[in-house]
Amino acid sequence: MNLIGTKQLETERLVLKIPTMEEQKILWEILMIPEVNRYYLDINKKFKDKILNWDTQKNFYEEKIKHSKDNDKFEWSIFLKNNNECIGQINSHISSKESDEENTMSLGWYINQKYQKQGYATEAALAMIDYMFNEVKLEKYKTSAAIPNVASWKLMEKLGFVRDKNKTIFNEYTFVDEPVESYVYELNKDKYLK
Repeated sequence: MNLIGTKQLETERLVLKIPTMEEQKILWEILMIPEVNRYYLDINKKFKDKILNWDTQKNFYEEKIKHSKDNDKFEWSIFLKNNNECIGQINSHISSKESDEENTMSLGWYINQKYQKQGYATEAALAMIDYMFNEVKLEKYKTSAAIPNVASWKLMEKLGFVRDKNKTIFNEYTFVDEPVESYVYELNKDKYLK
């Protein structure tokens, strides 16, 4: 895998930018929308109260931005091309939950609720996956999606991810009381590039 880090990507309607502190409060505000964070945030529940307060989260985001240009970071802030509005975030990351295989990553995204169901997540995901497979030389994605989060797993299937029909896992989400059963998905480079 080529550890070349995040670079700006463009699609027909979006610009995927290297994160800066400038848009982090906007992204945090999007994450505080219950319909957005419900099946996205998996930070330990003991930090739940801190997450809800920008003043306590600001330091976390400042630290994160210090590393946004590191060669092993693959995270983008998603902006609309027509008006430069930040509408969400997308990333590829190593996840011990889904895989311990080399050259394999997980992925995640969230979009402001008012921009969902307009194809933006698909557009951003395709740009990121193309970059990760073609330039970073990632071999495989392994990830999961909460079964009740139908929009997320349907998007994965639309992108070509294949569900393991014999396996589910239980994920702990910060703002959900009980573990949530989740489908397990995989997308390998050779299949995707065909």
